Amino acid sequence: MSGHSKWATTKHKKAVIDAKRGKMFAKLIKNIEVAARTGGGDPGGNPTLYDAIQKAKKSSVPNDNIERARKRGSGEEAGGADWQTITYEGYGPNGVAVLIECLTDNRNRAAGEVRVAMTRNGGNMADPGSVAYLFHRKGVVTLEKNGLSEDDVLMAVLDAGAEEVNDLGDSFEVISEPGDLVAVRTALQEAGIEYDSADSGFQPSVSVAVDAETARKVFKLVDALEDSDDVQDVYTNVDISDEVLAELDA
Repeated sequence: MSGHSKWATTKHKKAVIDAKRGKMFAKLIKNIEVAARTGGGDPGGNPTLYDAIQKAKKSSVPNDNIERARKRGSGEEAGGADWQTITYEGYGPNGVAVLIECLTDNRNRAAGEVRVAMTRNGGNMADPGSVAYLFHRKGVVTLEKNGLSEDDVLMAVLDAGAEEVNDLGDSFEVISEPGDLVAVRTALQEAGIEYDSADSGFQPSVSVAVDAETARKVFKLVDALEDSDDVQDVYTNVDISDEVLAELDA
């Protein structure tokens, strides 16, 4: 679990300093559009839309873009695409499990881009179900530490259904069942604790420890996959130890 958390942190830091802001904006806007289409355009009555908007704001997506996406999704404005969620499965370098979630309006394009990224970076596609069983969907809320201790956060979220709080260095990650996600982030709000994002995502049930060379190859593969506009999230079951992380940073 901790390996996944460190990997998430590394990915997050990388994303912040990365020049791919345009791609990131597009993915966040897509999430808003889909959330509005699925649960209605009122953030007050649609927690998924509320969180998608919050995440976009935290990432400095302009308010105009956010509002247009919300209107397109809810049908208040024309031009919304027919987004479909597709999950692909595969193996990365050294047999690392890879789960790829796409949000696309063109299935053939998405499948082609995922396949090319996998084969060019030491991975290969797998049959549906051959990798998915190694992951389970969880609610994940991330928040900056801001002087809070792990106990402070735990006390706020324990009765709301939180399963664990992970220390990611500069921030905390609160894990819950997907159905408890809204209750957990509401509990944080009621305790006066600000959070950065609240999403449901996949967590590996079995992690694989990797050396620095394999970790670099996996990072390269994930970067190639995330280069595709159709790919929303990439999950792996790598467990990166502190020693390997230090080697990578060096």
